[in-house]
Amino acid sequence: MFSAVKALLSEKIGDDAFELSPPEISGRGHLSTNAAFLFSSKGNISPIDAAEELKKHLNEKAPKGFFEKIEIAGPGFINMWFTPKAIQKEFKKIADAGVSWGKPNKKPKGKIIVEYSQPNIAKQMHIGHLRSTIIGDSLANIYDFYGYDVLRWNYLGDWGTQFGKLITAYKLWGDKSKIESNPIEELNNLYVKFHRELKENPELEEKGREEFKKLEDGDKENRKLWEWFRRESLKDLENVYNLLGIKFDIWKGESFYEKDLKPLIDEFLKSGIARESEGAIIIPLDKFNLPPGLIRKSDGATLYLTRDIANLKYRISKYKPKEILYVVDNGQSLHFQQLFAIADILGLDKSIPAHIKFGLVLSEDIKKLSTREGRHISLLKVVEEAINRARNIIEAKQPDLSDADKDEIAKTVGVGAIKYNDLSQNRVSDITFNWDKMLSLSGNSGPYIQYTYARLKSILRKAGGLPSYKLGSIENEADLALILKLAEFPGIIESVIENNYPNYIAGYIYDLAKMASNFYEKEPVLKSEPEIRNTRLNLINATANVLRTGLNLLGIGVIERM
Repeated sequence: MFSAVKALLSEKIGDDAFELSPPEISGRGHLSTNAAFLFSSKGNISPIDAAEELKKHLNEKAPKGFFEKIEIAGPGFINMWFTPKAIQKEFKKIADAGVSWGKPNKKPKGKIIVEYSQPNIAKQMHIGHLRSTIIGDSLANIYDFYGYDVLRWNYLGDWGTQFGKLITAYKLWGDKSKIESNPIEELNNLYVKFHRELKENPELEEKGREEFKKLEDGDKENRKLWEWFRRESLKDLENVYNLLGIKFDIWKGESFYEKDLKPLIDEFLKSGIARESEGAIIIPLDKFNLPPGLIRKSDGATLYLTRDIANLKYRISKYKPKEILYVVDNGQSLHFQQLFAIADILGLDKSIPAHIKFGLVLSEDIKKLSTREGRHISLLKVVEEAINRARNIIEAKQPDLSDADKDEIAKTVGVGAIKYNDLSQNRVSDITFNWDKMLSLSGNSGPYIQYTYARLKSILRKAGGLPSYKLGSIENEADLALILKLAEFPGIIESVIENNYPNYIAGYIYDLAKMASNFYEKEPVLKSEPEIRNTRLNLINATANVLRTGLNLLGIGVIERM
C-alpha cells in the first residue's frame, strides 16, 4: 500500500527522494508526504501548484477505491486517506505473506560484507565492543532478510604495536602458570600494567615498538608468544559470542595480511601513489583535504591503515561485494576518511565502502571506558548481570516455573534487554545503562515487546489455532488502524537498508506493541462474532509475526510463554 503510493509519486517526480510516512498528528490522514516540495523545485512551480498536480496524478493513477480522499495542507504537504476496502485488501496480502511480510517482492542482487565486533586478541571483550557487535549483527540480519547475500566478517585485532607492548609486559612481569589458568584476564592485567608503568618509565614505549618489529621480522620467541596469546583469546571470544547468539561467516585478523604489506608498499612507491617522508612512507591526500595516510613508520613497522588497505583489496578481489559496511565507533572517522580516499585513488571505491559510525557506551560517571586505564568493564560480566537480574524478576513473578524454563527465559530476556537498549537508540549517540529501564515489562524496553508477543501467542492458543483468513468487511477503526500499522513494516525495512539505522525497527516494533496491547485490552477477540473473530485472530497472528520478525532482526529472541 505504502510502496504503491511511493511508486505513483516517483513516476511523476522522477525519483523517490521525498518523505512518505504516517502523520505524527492524528486526523491528518493515513499517510503524508512532502513530495510536492521536491516536485516544485524540479518544475519551477509553487509547492501548492505542485501539490495540486500530484494530487490529480494520484487520483487518476491509483486503482479505483484506493483513496478515500486526498487533501493539501499548509504550504504544500499532501495528506492521504485510504478506503476501508483498500486497507482490507492490504491485510489479505499481510495475512498471506505470514512471516515473510516485510521482504521485497524482488530479491536484490549483490553481496554485502558487514564487518563488526573487531575485538583484540589477548584482551577481554569489554563493554566498548558491545555496540559494534550488536549493531553489526542487526544490520547483517536485516540485509539478509531483505534478500542480499551477506558475509558476516569479524576482523580481529591480532597485529600491531600493542602486541609488542604485551610481549614486553609478559617478558618483564609475566607468570606462565597464571596465564595458563586464567589466560585472558592475566594478559589483560599485563597490558594495563604496561600503560601504568609507562607513566613512570617512558622508555617502555620504545621497547614495545622494538618487540613488535621483532615479531614482524619473524622472531621465533615473539611469534610463539603471539600464537599462544591468539589461541587462548579465540576460545574466550567464542564463549561470549555464544552467550550473545552472535555468529560470523569469516574470522580474519590483521595478521592474515602481513605477507601482503611489503609488496603493497613497494607497488605504491613504484606507481607514485606513495612517497617517502622523513624516513616514513605516506600517501598524500591533499586533494581530499585530508592529512597524509601513513602506511609505514620510519622504523619500518606497518600500521592499521596499511593492513586495512590490504584487507579492502583482498575483499574486493575475492568477493566482489556491492557494499562493505565497517561498523566502527565515531572515533575512527579520520581513519576511514583516509581509507576511502585511498580506495578512490586505487579505483576500489566501486564496492561503496561505508563507515557505520556509532557513539560510546558510557559508564555511570559518564567517562569514556578505557582498557588502558584499567577501567574496562568485562562484556561477559555485563551479559551475566543482565541474565541474573532477569532471573530474579522471573523468580518473583513466576516461581512455579521449572529451573530450566527460568534459565532459558532469563537468558532470552536478559540478552534481549541489553541489545534493545542499544538498538532502540540512534547509533551515533552515546548511550548509558539503566538496568531498571532495560528490564522493565512496561515502557520502551525489549522485555515489554517480548511480553506483548507472548500475550498475543497466548490468545491464539486459547482460540485453539488460527482459522484461515478470507477477505471480508472490516469497518472497526481499531482494526483498520492496526492493519495500517502492519502495512508500514516493509517501508521501515527499506529505510534501514537506505540509512543503516536499526533504531527505525526498534521504534516501529515498540509502537506496534503499544498499539497491539491497547487493541487486545479494549477490543474483544475470542468473544466477538464469528466473522470478526476470524479477522481479529488473523490480525493478532500477523501482529505477533511482525513483532517476532522485528525482534529477530535486532538479534533478539522471543518467549512463547512469559
